[in-house]
Amino acid sequence: MSKVPSLVPVTDLRQDAASVLKRVRNSSEPVFITQRGRAAAVMMSTEAFEKAEHDRQLLRLLARGDKEIAAGKGHDLESVLAEADALLVE
Repeated sequence: MSKVPSLVPVTDLRQDAASVLKRVRNSSEPVFITQRGRAAAVMMSTEAFEKAEHDRQLLRLLARGDKEIAAGKGHDLESVLAEADALLVE
């Protein structure tokens, strides 16, 4: 069961931005800012944003690796591990 998102109307954000920022900082969950009853923006802590960006970059690298394997450009595991071992020795 998915968690119900935290919603804050833009009017409430204007009136008490400090409270909304405190909620964002103290939670790892994003806060959805609504305008006229519709989601208009998402606010999240810098830590959550950095983690999301890191995860996105990792997924991008994995997708690129899948494309390379499909195109026959991949490397076998033994050669990758041998190269890693050589780098660790240096």
